[in-house]
Amino acid sequence: MARFHPLPVAAVDRLTDDSVALTFTVPVALRAEYRHAPGQHLALRRVVDGTEVRRTYSICSPAPAPGDEGPSTLRVGVRLVEGGEFSTYALKEIAAGDEIEVMTPAGRFTLDPAPGLYAAIVGGSGITPVLSIVSTLLAREPEARFCLIRGDRTTASTMFLEEVADLKDRYPERLQLVTVLSREEQQAGLPSGRLDRERLTGLLPALVPVAAVRGWFLCGPYGLVQGAEGALRGLGVERARIHEEIFHVDLVAPTTTAAAPAHSTVTARLDGRAGSWPVRDGESLLETVLRNRPDAPYACKGGVCGTCRAFLVTGEVRMDRNFALEPEETDAGYVLACQSHPLTEKVEVDFDR
Repeated sequence: MARFHPLPVAAVDRLTDDSVALTFTVPVALRAEYRHAPGQHLALRRVVDGTEVRRTYSICSPAPAPGDEGPSTLRVGVRLVEGGEFSTYALKEIAAGDEIEVMTPAGRFTLDPAPGLYAAIVGGSGITPVLSIVSTLLAREPEARFCLIRGDRTTASTMFLEEVADLKDRYPERLQLVTVLSREEQQAGLPSGRLDRERLTGLLPALVPVAAVRGWFLCGPYGLVQGAEGALRGLGVERARIHEEIFHVDLVAPTTTAAAPAHSTVTARLDGRAGSWPVRDGESLLETVLRNRPDAPYACKGGVCGTCRAFLVTGEVRMDRNFALEPEETDAGYVLACQSHPLTEKVEVDFDR
């Protein structure tokens, strides 16, 4: 089970005018708990006026090698969101020496390093988990290659500019880097503009042998990820080779309007213990469980991070939205508890599977 621990902040590095990188020190006794796969994220927690605020941020540092005790430090990237309670705090208040409540790593937007060609299409802060994926893959697998296609507004707004440049210098023959700026012309390279579906459909075959890519990693705002997926599917890439993580999502209507029963009960297994509780009108399964089990896992409550993933044992639910689970996960019976509402009188979920 994911758990929070207070971790000291070792450094706060300014990346751009509106983003920073936070580095945490991991004590020896906790390093095994903070072992992570490349691409996973951390949930950070603070209490504001008696209300708990959680936000997820992807780990940008390389994953520990197999057999290592675990990381001595963890680094995440934080971009300021307008009105964002935690991102504003991170950019304006957090300093080296502070302690932050940090959840152990979670997430399935990951790559198990293996030889072959891989590629990513990222926008803005979507570079953060891909930076961990690329640096880990190229360091561990001498027969691996990576094509990184990134879109940003301007050079000045580009997160981890130096870190990516260092990787390109270290692996000049194995890392292909393509940068597209939407609001600034470059002296060399591609013309400015957005990486939408139409442009990617024409661009991708000119950059990489699309059919030979073992895994595509799409990360960034909803529009970019959806456009990139559409371009890849149109180019014949099977869905199983496309991995997605969305950072920004506009409000969307529920995918179904099926009516809920008048009275429902949810049974949840969590950390080896089970309980059953009535669902209040309009509550999600996660909200019901949290009223009785405050240790239930969650982070964003927006259907994006996947921290609250649970296996649907019995019953039926309606998910308002899902931007975290892959099709094979939903086909296997997994749901997002924060987005799920009961459609039957009894629903049973298992957070431990």
